[in-house]
Amino acid sequence: MLFTHSAISRFSLSALVIPLLFVGARPLTSSAADIPRPSVDGQPLAANVSRLLEALDYLGHPLPQKTILALRTAIKAENSNDIQQLLDQRVLFAVSINPELRVKVGRGPGDPVIQQAGYTPVLVKVINDATVTRRLQISSPQAGPVYAGMGEAILKRQAQTELKINENVKGDRRFLDVEIFDQSPMTSRLSGLQAEYLLALIYSSEAGQREATIVFDIGEGTQDLGFRSEVPVLFSVAPAIPVTLKINDFDGTPTTARLEFRDRDGRIYPPQAKRLAPDFFFQPQIYRNDGDVVLLPPGEFELVSNRGPEYLRNSQNLAVIEGKENVVEVNLERWVNPMTFGFYCGDHHIHGAGCSHYDNPTQGVTPQDMFAQVKGEGLNVGCVLTWGPCFDYQRNYFSPIADTVSEPLNILKYDLEISGFGSAALGHVCLLNLKNQTYPGSEGTATKGWPKWTVPVMRWAKEQGGITGYPHSALHVDPRQAARWQISKLDADANGTLSATEAATGLLAEAFERTDEDTNGQLTQSELQKSANRAADTLPNVALPSMNGGGAMEIFVSTSEGVCDFISAMDTARIPEWNTWYHLMNCGFPLKLSGETDFPCMSSRRVGQGRVYVQLGDVQQVSFPDWCQGIAAGQSYVSDGFAHAVKFTVSDQPPGRSDIALDRPTSVTVKTSVSFAPEQPNAVAYGTLLPSAGRRMVGDTINLHAPRNTGYLRGGQRLVEVVVNGRVAAAKSVEADGKIHDLEFSVPIQQSSWVAVRQFPQLHTNPVNVIVDNQPIRASIESALWCAEAVRLLWHNRRRFISEAEQPAAKIAYTNALERYFRIADESDVDGKKVKRFALQ
Repeated sequence: MLFTHSAISRFSLSALVIPLLFVGARPLTSSAADIPRPSVDGQPLAANVSRLLEALDYLGHPLPQKTILALRTAIKAENSNDIQQLLDQRVLFAVSINPELRVKVGRGPGDPVIQQAGYTPVLVKVINDATVTRRLQISSPQAGPVYAGMGEAILKRQAQTELKINENVKGDRRFLDVEIFDQSPMTSRLSGLQAEYLLALIYSSEAGQREATIVFDIGEGTQDLGFRSEVPVLFSVAPAIPVTLKINDFDGTPTTARLEFRDRDGRIYPPQAKRLAPDFFFQPQIYRNDGDVVLLPPGEFELVSNRGPEYLRNSQNLAVIEGKENVVEVNLERWVNPMTFGFYCGDHHIHGAGCSHYDNPTQGVTPQDMFAQVKGEGLNVGCVLTWGPCFDYQRNYFSPIADTVSEPLNILKYDLEISGFGSAALGHVCLLNLKNQTYPGSEGTATKGWPKWTVPVMRWAKEQGGITGYPHSALHVDPRQAARWQISKLDADANGTLSATEAATGLLAEAFERTDEDTNGQLTQSELQKSANRAADTLPNVALPSMNGGGAMEIFVSTSEGVCDFISAMDTARIPEWNTWYHLMNCGFPLKLSGETDFPCMSSRRVGQGRVYVQLGDVQQVSFPDWCQGIAAGQSYVSDGFAHAVKFTVSDQPPGRSDIALDRPTSVTVKTSVSFAPEQPNAVAYGTLLPSAGRRMVGDTINLHAPRNTGYLRGGQRLVEVVVNGRVAAAKSVEADGKIHDLEFSVPIQQSSWVAVRQFPQLHTNPVNVIVDNQPIRASIESALWCAEAVRLLWHNRRRFISEAEQPAAKIAYTNALERYFRIADESDVDGKKVKRFALQ
């Protein structure tokens, strides 16, 4: 007799296949009489079986009452023979460990009947002639993940490496999960008693008769001849129960939702290791549309439903009952609706292949699978970007218009990321609203004819009406490298330190006096390193980034060339994202900010963790080209979805329209309407936890930085800041209560400036430009010099990746960018001095 189980998941155990062979003289068994009953002390065996009964009762599937009563009598009498006689008829696996630690397994008389989509506990008897206290392990060639191909580095960052154990690289038929139930009241190791009973948990994703081989071991080196550690079993798998979902949006219309099913001990259903599209193994949740069905075993579950960060999290109990029609109604509720203010949100950096997506059984997933994620997270727009890996396969989904799975208010568009192509060494690039994804001369491949720097490919996209920008844009500071670079470029007398005169010819991360800690008038490499390290935690800052990663590196050149529309934010660390944007805007460039996720490469939890909200007005259908043009124009704000600025004007002018013209310096009126979620996750990505690396890493979604789940944060205060040329000009604190808060500020404008509203690190509007006396924005000489230095350093670090044939054109563009930043620096200097020029090296 077998019992259905609900308990804490053990994916690492269920995925582990270490074939160990049971050895010993005892024959395979098929009846209770054949199972050995050694003479053991009654007291410890009685304690073991008492825990077994408690575990089965806790799991909700106790033994028959008659058997329990008989066992209770035997337990009270500490009669080990009677205890074994009563339980042996229910044993499915009899495991023997001989004194040489050789192990074998035989079939017991227990019925091999299990439940599809549920965990069935089966009784295991262990004859421990070695009296070892090791951990007994169970495995099966038919157990483990059904997929293969995910990136281990990504799983490490997201603390989900167990999902890669025993990946299915050969495409084997795998329908089982198996593990030993070692949670309380059971023990994690064998007791050393010569005879004891354990529970094994067996899950099947398929129904009907299924044969599987079950293997037991106690560690490597215990193998024996003859495969006696394994036994074939023909299981009868009872079919799961279909549960029909009735999913209602906030307005009563049917929709798609994010759903997470767990039993009372936290086990996720369906198990992640058994998921194939449309369900993704690297997510605990699944996505289902109204009327869809989910297969569950009989039992009680908690269902948590949601449709992205604009919705309230809803929890409800669900009882799945055999023999009846099971229907669960999910009613979704919003706490904010930006669409009523004309804003339509999207994530323009999503992947359907590569990174965490498997390459077995297919090279990624289909548009239908991705659309469920996009709609289930409440996104109006999702851009699935084909990139180098799986390019040949996924490019078949490309179309110059939105995919046919799209709906009026939820659209999916396939476009392109320049990653895994030749120019990726100079930065990745998102190319949106493309009519054609085949670069001239590439012959439809990812390896032929593509440029080795980003400007040409961005120009090609712009020529066909596309918009362009850099994703995962954080440019991080390496303090040691920054200090070495400054010494190498500014130390004219080659004495290893910088005097005030030498330092004045370059750009320090902090003022000379602040950097010179020992006040000796010379800056050492150590002092420069400490200064860069301090500055990297501030916004804005002029600490020199390493220019040696995968962020928005060539943005300083492409922006100068006029082929870059936006810089992405909301997935990498916030300070180095926004810092680059601030400096480029301080130089007067019309660069806009956008929001993305880079799912599942940066964040595999869900699409839309970073978003851009584009102002389209009152529309009945979202137009993808119009939405993209709204990004390019800056008619938008970026957010993680838990913070919103549904109104923002400067002197009644919204962003992305006309500039405000002033004859002379004066004050402007800034109005904004903001709203913050009454509940949000407690994590580094949302600014509610400070990472060990410091403030510079706040907002990062790449690394988890903390345990998987640190709960939710309710309420609290959020600081809303008005930013003028990167500096805070005014601020007010509001309650995170899900309500709309109307704020008004009077802000003085002394020179041509850009003005925006932010809440660090969750929210930033695009700016409104205020032009004074027809002068261009020249907000900071330091910003111009910082950009120029970044160009020089990038050329030094990465020019070798540009092909020899392309280097002359690239050098012209880089040189032109340098000269433009020098001119902007000259125009930004209030004293009218000429800055010191330098050339590419």
